[in-house]
Amino acid sequence: MNLADSEEMAAHLLARGYVPTENLEEADLALINTCTIRDHAEHKALSFLGRLRKWKRENPSRIIIFAGCAAQRLGNRLKKTFPYLDLVSGAKEIDRFAELLDHSGLFSTNPAEPNPATQSVTGYVTIMRGCNFACSYCIVPSVRGPVHCLPSQQILRQAAQKAAEGYPEIVLLGQTVNAWQEEGKTFADLLNEVSALPGVERVRFVSPHPAFITPQFLAAVENNPKIARHIHLPVQSGSTKVLQEMKRGYSRETLLEKLDALKERGFAISTDIIVGFPTETPQDFEQTLSLVERVHFSAAYCFKYSPRQGTPAAQMQLHTEKTLEERLDILLNKVKGLAESAYRVQIGKPVQILMESPNKGRTSDNFWAKTKKSYPVGSMVNSIVEDVDDTLLLTRD
Repeated sequence: MNLADSEEMAAHLLARGYVPTENLEEADLALINTCTIRDHAEHKALSFLGRLRKWKRENPSRIIIFAGCAAQRLGNRLKKTFPYLDLVSGAKEIDRFAELLDHSGLFSTNPAEPNPATQSVTGYVTIMRGCNFACSYCIVPSVRGPVHCLPSQQILRQAAQKAAEGYPEIVLLGQTVNAWQEEGKTFADLLNEVSALPGVERVRFVSPHPAFITPQFLAAVENNPKIARHIHLPVQSGSTKVLQEMKRGYSRETLLEKLDALKERGFAISTDIIVGFPTETPQDFEQTLSLVERVHFSAAYCFKYSPRQGTPAAQMQLHTEKTLEERLDILLNKVKGLAESAYRVQIGKPVQILMESPNKGRTSDNFWAKTKKSYPVGSMVNSIVEDVDDTLLLTRD
């Protein structure tokens, strides 16, 4: 989501005459798009902003824009702490970014039509913003706001444009992306419509919520080979008690039913897991380990619980850092072993690879694969997996 937001904001800057650079010293403008889901991410962004003080002092005409979720949470306090900051644009203002630029007096008010900031095989299309859940540990609803679903005509127009520009893979984005709906239309319908667009070879989506893995969704993905056979489904815990205290809206049992249904349809499943939620007991942690063992996730992003100011969980008694580190270490070792086996079981299987470089691309189930021959970037290659090198499939062709 942040990558897509960054590209969208960068497009408006490109339209105003800017070009990207890897060298900060030659830059005239720095755009910092931030995350605040964990305390560390916010501190990292603020630290970088602090280091720009010298950069700005060297040339006062340089422009600094601080955007995204941390900007939304901190708001006007930022300019008091960092008086050299030129513009603050919160996550809720992404759709008004061009208007903010115009009203700032810092840019031309007659921009050209925005163009894509980058070129790759993947085109990102935001289909919704915000979240209607109230997970007790999560700051996202307060900085992103409630769900706002973009109209299907706009989504299809943007996806068609991406495909026409040479992006064979479309990724649909939203905080709870599969909650998207429109009168008379569901997320499953949207997936089928996007995949039917000329030039679209593969469709992915990030990040879905288990609550919206519905029979209609399962039927859509089962019958449409263009929908990638990989899903990143954040489970967060394997304990029903902890899930209830997190206010996730599902139990271990219903979660396993949906995960099993996805695996039956050939999906590789990756996930997010939080260890050390304040109420998590050793028994709850064991439930998480057993869930990981049961599901065999292809990858898992594991985090120590990070209290976020303004959330209900931030008022709870925290575990010691030693407990958090011990549990995270145990979980990471478990996940690493299962991920390695997830790659090994691919040996001998047929794969369809979307080439992202002449000799490397990703399969439908999101494994990286290396080919012996060279192929055009953006082409689809059918092959057989012969071997595995760490987290890379090695194919016959």
